[in-house]
Amino acid sequence: MSIATDVEAPNRAKRLKAASTAAHERVDSGVMHAAPFAGRANYERFLRFQYHLHRRVETLYADAALQELLPDLAERSRLAALEQDFADLGLTPPDAAPGPTLERAEALGWLYVVEGSNMGAAILAKEAVKIGFTAEHGARHLAGHPEGRALHWRRFTAALNEVELTDEEEARIEAAATAAFEHVETLIGQEMR
Repeated sequence: MSIATDVEAPNRAKRLKAASTAAHERVDSGVMHAAPFAGRANYERFLRFQYHLHRRVETLYADAALQELLPDLAERSRLAALEQDFADLGLTPPDAAPGPTLERAEALGWLYVVEGSNMGAAILAKEAVKIGFTAEHGARHLAGHPEGRALHWRRFTAALNEVELTDEEEARIEAAATAAFEHVETLIGQEMR
């Protein structure tokens, strides 16, 4: 006698999470090791790191084709909030070039990483408060969505999971997420140490 089971394969977001767990842990460790909330100077380095990352992906948030796939994509951009954080601190954002044009699968991999960082920003926002920066002053880019971070993330991953990709594109989205995490690690080294 055999028992048939109907086991559903992990969705795209879960596969990306599994594939990038080690890289994600390295990024989290790198950020916390840099002690961004140990004082204002460290926090300013953290803001520069964040600015370089968000400036690099800003063109993705403005891409009309990607907005069709991820309906609330444009309003998810945190670059303007970062620019306001710099203004709050009386600073000028660093010179940072926008990233290269990416194919759809690569863009989705990068967006997965950057959007996922908003979940971890909940912890960072609490730490920023301890040194005087809040969602209204200096740490605007760390603020959660009014409806909650978890719901905002679930909406993003639901849309991401619905995008039809070929097997080859599935491999490319995973490679792009890995590349995005590697880029973040490089930025941590350049801007926060």
